[in-house]
Amino acid sequence: MADFKCEKCNKIIDTDMFLKDFKVCPYCKHHYLLDAKSRIELLADAGTFNEIAAGISPVDFLNFIDIKPYKDRIKESQQKTSISEAIVTGAAKIGGFNVALGVMDFSFMGGSMGSVVGEKIKCLADFAIENKIPLILVCTSGGARMQEGIISLMQMAKTVSSINKVKENKIPYISIITNPTTGGVSASFATIADIIIAEPEALFCFAGPRVVKQTIKKQLPPDFGLSERNLKNGQIDMIADRKELKRKIIKILKLFS
Repeated sequence: MADFKCEKCNKIIDTDMFLKDFKVCPYCKHHYLLDAKSRIELLADAGTFNEIAAGISPVDFLNFIDIKPYKDRIKESQQKTSISEAIVTGAAKIGGFNVALGVMDFSFMGGSMGSVVGEKIKCLADFAIENKIPLILVCTSGGARMQEGIISLMQMAKTVSSINKVKENKIPYISIITNPTTGGVSASFATIADIIIAEPEALFCFAGPRVVKQTIKKQLPPDFGLSERNLKNGQIDMIADRKELKRKIIKILKLFS
């Protein structure tokens, strides 16, 4: 992979440094998209992640076809990302603390939430309750999986119900917001955590700026939906650079323990 120009500051980035820093620009600190595998490597102690509910795959309930069949889209995304769905879930250690960790991946159909995403979050929540360990979900999503219709929308209620059971058992739940987190994910499990941490300049809203602007016919503030504005408005608890994220999570886990 050759060196390239940062899309924000236009400076040339050394590829090796870029990858070593988990895809953060060394000059302007712009955070690029990170896949699930790299997120797990960033957060989990080395060699401690063991996947849960790995065998669950999406189903084409509606025999849905747009430009191409949904079945083909699933196969293409699985081949492209080497994961079976838009979330990877498992048991891990972070700073020596046992946790139930779920990581969404935007490169799998835009991180859209379908039936399998909802089911894997439910399984992970049940695992956290059974083992009495904190639940941590890394969120990124463009919204509902339209190819699954109402089944996709039902996952909002399903995931919230699962998280509520975690809370009823007095188990900590930490939500990590990455760019972008929108639609059904932002309106369900992403927003009901005990602690909500966001990466810098992550878009976190229900509808994106373009849709809102077209709907209300008004100009929006330049920071609409971004982490910094959400922090100012009390919708998140803190902003953490990717390099500092694991350290801050460990500090929170110590407080909960």
